[in-house]
Amino acid sequence: MSSLLLAFYGDDFTGSTDAMEMLATRGYRTILFLDPPDPDELKRNYPDVDCIGIAGISRSLQSEEMEEELVPIFERLLAYRPSVVHYKVCSTFDSTPQIGSIGRVIDIGRSCFTNQQVTPVLAGAPPLARYTVFGQHFAAAGDAIHRLDRHPIMSVHPATPMDEADLRLHLEKQTDLPIGLMSVLDLEGGDEEVWQRFTDKKDSVILFDSLKQSDTMAAGKILWRLAQANTPLFVVGSSGVEHALTGVWESIPGLKRPVPDYTVNPATTDESNPIAVLSGSASDITRKQIEAAEKEGFVTIRLPLKDLWNMDTGEIALESMLDTTEKLLSAGKDVILYTAKGPHDPSIPEMKETLNSTGIQADKSGKLLGQLLGRIMKGIITRKCTRRFVVAGGDTSGFATKELGVSAMEIAAPVAPGAPLNRCYSCDPLVDGLELALKGGQLGQEDYFLRVKKELL
Repeated sequence: MSSLLLAFYGDDFTGSTDAMEMLATRGYRTILFLDPPDPDELKRNYPDVDCIGIAGISRSLQSEEMEEELVPIFERLLAYRPSVVHYKVCSTFDSTPQIGSIGRVIDIGRSCFTNQQVTPVLAGAPPLARYTVFGQHFAAAGDAIHRLDRHPIMSVHPATPMDEADLRLHLEKQTDLPIGLMSVLDLEGGDEEVWQRFTDKKDSVILFDSLKQSDTMAAGKILWRLAQANTPLFVVGSSGVEHALTGVWESIPGLKRPVPDYTVNPATTDESNPIAVLSGSASDITRKQIEAAEKEGFVTIRLPLKDLWNMDTGEIALESMLDTTEKLLSAGKDVILYTAKGPHDPSIPEMKETLNSTGIQADKSGKLLGQLLGRIMKGIITRKCTRRFVVAGGDTSGFATKELGVSAMEIAAPVAPGAPLNRCYSCDPLVDGLELALKGGQLGQEDYFLRVKKELL
């Protein structure tokens, strides 16, 4: 196996595919695993891999649960001997001191990666319209850019609402470590001048601004320089980390890779091949995507969660829903099975009431939904109706994919930034080779489901 350039752990599944896509589309072969592979298995099965990722769930974990989850993961990542270890967070940086605490991750990382004095943090990802300027974080919603605490979606996120746009103040609620900033002004100038400004800072955590390509490149040069001096470098951030590093690697002889051609030949595209979409997302963007697909002939079915989660009616409801789905797919119809259309869907309070009545905490809904969607996918696959799926919902995608029995994934074709179509690997022949696109609630164009349908592996 060639030396690994980077190993990352994604704090949710769709965020992991985002990082994989950023690397793969720049020519760096990247495999995303659901569980950390044995180093010998990695060397044996993927000898030419440049980067690897582990799809995680820590974004949904309570702060006290994170150490149990992350310490074994970080130890395994160290065993792969990569140049960089990246803890991949969502580019909206949403977290709280109680749930998905990024500050807690930094504390844990410093106890595991003892060879470095500074933990770099790069949250901005300009290709995804996520920007950090003088520490303030911004994100797109439609055609507009919003400061995060005024973002129409992230400011009212049901689990991790962002009420502070200054990421330094946001992190100060989650860690006691001093936090500094490499601002857009600090990142201007020659490489040595910028490096000197960085080394002059005495903070334990340094946040990097990211507005333009030049900022990203300047940050990437610092990260790679740190990695060469202290291998491996532990860094926290969005897929902007991959964007920054690949920009540097492409300028280094021996590290540049040919960019793959993902062009689909229209003459070979079989648009009659139906797809099944399973949505556990309550975002308004996903609602628009569902409605756009409806207009183009997709059949939409609201999942009867109350019946599916009922111990007495669950199996009967599942079989009935699978029978209906099978008939539609076998007739060539594209199907969307969804839990909600947008954040104001009446099914959301109904779901919470159902969970409360069974004594299940609301923060476990993502896991329950994901497991249910995975069971539904497995049922559709067993009935051999289709082998092309989409799962919408960042917190549910990982649990759904694990339930399905997928062991690893590799990008097959980009569809929308952060939400590619993937090829699945599994020891189950029914699952191996499956086509699966995963998208977070905020990702994808309004015609995203139609775009997935038109792609062909």
